[in-house]
Amino acid sequence: MNHKIFWALAPITLLATFAATHFISPVVDSRVNQNLNDFKVSAIEQTREIVQKFQTIISALSESTSSEDVLLAKASVPTNLSALEKGIAAETNRARTNPVAYAAKIQKLRSSYKGKILRLPGRVNILTKEGVKPVDEAVRALKATKPVPALRLSKGMSLGAKDHVKDQGPKGATGHNGSNGSRPWHRVNRYGSWQTVIGENIAYGPDTAQQVVMQLIIDDGVRDRGHRKNIFTRGYRVTGVACGSHKKYRIMCVIEYAGGYKEKR
Repeated sequence: MNHKIFWALAPITLLATFAATHFISPVVDSRVNQNLNDFKVSAIEQTREIVQKFQTIISALSESTSSEDVLLAKASVPTNLSALEKGIAAETNRARTNPVAYAAKIQKLRSSYKGKILRLPGRVNILTKEGVKPVDEAVRALKATKPVPALRLSKGMSLGAKDHVKDQGPKGATGHNGSNGSRPWHRVNRYGSWQTVIGENIAYGPDTAQQVVMQLIIDDGVRDRGHRKNIFTRGYRVTGVACGSHKKYRIMCVIEYAGGYKEKR
């Protein structure tokens, strides 16, 4: 079934999330037969064993190689990305490949809350909607989550994400729709073609890779925790990341996810 999720919220920071499966036409509420899903998803299932073997080889790299290098090697980093964009991809893979260890990182944030105020050293205090509740929930959820494959970075998907940053940033706009009516799948398809499933998370405000990913996983104020679901969706295999200045929130980062992606040559 074709499904989409849209979310946006804003105290000091803002999040937006989108997910779609087997999008066939640009009609918001269209539906497709489950058999189409089964047909395309089967291709992923058939290659899962190969992917897992590849991850085992990557994990066995020399101890002299830093964990950052390993995570970026898994992501096959395009050369056009900034340090922040590469960091978000690596941080996402850290969470996906070892949810239990990442839960311990998130748990450390608990002591930084005073009621609904999040106080981080050297940072502006953040007024959250739920306080520590989603932090505790995220920790429990990650401890119960099985590792999923690391995401491979895509140049084309990153360029599609960058188009959205260039469009929204100067205007201070938010959300998944471009000023020309474009949706995430339109933007990434300018540079290639996405396969099977597609999703998008947007973070407005956080300016470090860890803050972006942790904020998306904690998902304060979002009832269905859609950002967290996007990050840990097993069907995703490819990602694109773009960050840039934003008129209202100072910085924004767009993260695309897909089951596969064929780059234009």
